[in-house]
Amino acid sequence: MAAGRRAPPEPGGGPVLLQGIFGAGPAPGAAACSLSLTARELQVRRAGGCSGGSAGPDAALRLADCVGSAAFPAAAAAACFSLVCYPLRGPRWGPPSRQRLERTFRVSRGPDAEGNLRIAQAWSRRIRELAVPAVPAQDGDSYGVLPRPCHALVLLNPQSGSGRALDDFQAVVQPMLAEADIATTVFVTERAHHAHEKVRDEDLSQWDTLVVMSGDGLLFEVVNGLMERPDWREAMKKPLCILPGGSGNALAASINYYAGYDHVAKKKLLTNCTFILCKGLYTQMDLVSLSTASGKRFFSFLGFGWGFISDVDIDSEKYRWLGSARFTLGTLQCLAKLRVYQGRLSYLPVAAEQSSSPAPRDAPAPVTNGHIPQPAGTAAPGSLPPDSLLAPLGQPVPAHWTVVPEEEFVLVYAIYQSHLGTNLLMAPAARLHDGCIHLFYMKAGISRVTLLKLFLAMSRGTHLDLNCPHLSYVPVRAFRLEPRVAAGVMTVDGEALACEPVQGQVHARLCRVLSGS
Repeated sequence: MAAGRRAPPEPGGGPVLLQGIFGAGPAPGAAACSLSLTARELQVRRAGGCSGGSAGPDAALRLADCVGSAAFPAAAAAACFSLVCYPLRGPRWGPPSRQRLERTFRVSRGPDAEGNLRIAQAWSRRIRELAVPAVPAQDGDSYGVLPRPCHALVLLNPQSGSGRALDDFQAVVQPMLAEADIATTVFVTERAHHAHEKVRDEDLSQWDTLVVMSGDGLLFEVVNGLMERPDWREAMKKPLCILPGGSGNALAASINYYAGYDHVAKKKLLTNCTFILCKGLYTQMDLVSLSTASGKRFFSFLGFGWGFISDVDIDSEKYRWLGSARFTLGTLQCLAKLRVYQGRLSYLPVAAEQSSSPAPRDAPAPVTNGHIPQPAGTAAPGSLPPDSLLAPLGQPVPAHWTVVPEEEFVLVYAIYQSHLGTNLLMAPAARLHDGCIHLFYMKAGISRVTLLKLFLAMSRGTHLDLNCPHLSYVPVRAFRLEPRVAAGVMTVDGEALACEPVQGQVHARLCRVLSGS
C-alpha cells in the first residue's frame, strides 16, 4: 500500500494509517515483514501472515514509548527508516525499567533510490508525529510539548551526589537526547551560585528548555536566578527539567511518581526522567515564596524544614560520597542525639482559605535586591508576585489562621511535592500544581523507636496510617514559623538557612516543568 493511503480498521490498534511490506532489518537479505501503523502503535507481522480479523501482530511497538525516528539511504538504491523506543520491561523480581529497543526496516521497491527514500521519510515523519504526547484537554493552558528540533541548556554540577553526574550524563542522557532530536549546550558549574548567575544574566531565547543535572539544590539556584530577572514572567515560561544527579533527588522521584511509574532509583530513575524529557510534555508547577525576618525572599519548589529532617540533611553533607545512603547514616546519628526545638507555628488551612475566597491568581508586587517591601498601590512592571496571604513578620498572624498550641517540636516540614527523597514518600497526595503546602509537624515526646518506625513507613508512604499522636499533617496555603531562639538548622530545598522567623505562601502555577503526565 502506498504511503499515506488509509486501510480498514484494525482491532486493538485503531484505524491503520500506513501499511506496507518492508525488509525486517537494514541488510539487503533481511526477511520481509508487513507493517501497519496506527495512532497508537507500529504493528509488525511476518510477511504472508494474517493482517486482519482476530489475529494479532507478531510485535507491537507502542508509540507512547517511542522517542525518535529517522530515515536514511541504504546500499543498492534502497532506504531505511528506524525508530527507537524505551518500553517498560520488568525483571522476574523488582519493578520494571525502561529498556532501549531499536527497530530498522528496509525500503527497496525497485531501482528508484529517491522514491525509496521518500517512502522511508514518509514513514519516519508519521511515526514522529504520532509519538508526540497528546496534550491533556483539562486545565486549559496547563500543558504543552517541547518543539522538535529542540535546544536545551543543561546545567550540570559535577560534584553533586557521589560525583558521577557528568559521567552519567554522557553515558545515559546524551545518547537518548540525540535520538529524540534534542541538541544540548552543557554548562558545567564550577562554584556555588554559578548556575544562579548564569540563568539570571543569560539570553535564554536560544534554548527551548533548561535542564538541571544535579541534586535539588542546583534547581533551587536556577529558580531563584530566573526570578531575579527583570523579565521573570517570560523566563519562567521556559520549561524546566530535573535529571537526578544528586543524593536526595526529591523532585525527580516526585515526577517519576506523578507519571505513574514504579519506584526506582539511581540509573533507572535517571532513565525514566530522561525519557520524560525526550517525550517533551510539560505542565505548570507551584512555587512557594519564603520570606525571613532579615528581609530575604526565596522561591522554593520542594520544601522548607526545621528540626530533625533538616538536621539529617545538613549533618550528612560530610557523607555526600555515599550518595543516597548518606541519609540513612545521618538519620541514625540524629536519632542518637534527638533534639527538641521551641517555637511558634501558625498556618492558614486550605479549608479556611477556601471558605473565605478562592486562591487568587498571582499579581505582582515590588521586590528589590532580595528584600521585600510590603505591597502598596500599583505594582511596578516586572515586579514579583506579592505574598497577599501574609502579614508582616513583626505583626500577629491574621485572626482566621490556626496557631498550634504546642511550642516544642522535633520537626516541622512544609513540603509541596510527594517525595522528600528518592526513598521517602512523605506527601502521597501532593501534585505539581495542587495549590497546596503539605505541612507536617512532630511534637516533642516521641520516642526514638516510634520516630524510626515512622521513617521506615515513609518509604512506602504509609506513615500517616500509623496514627502517631505526635505527628500532625494539614494541607495549608500559608504558614509562619517563629523559633524562640536561633537554634537548629533551617533548610529550603535542601539548602541551609540561618535559623530565624520565616513565613511562606504558595503561588499557583508560577513555573513550568517537564512532567510526563
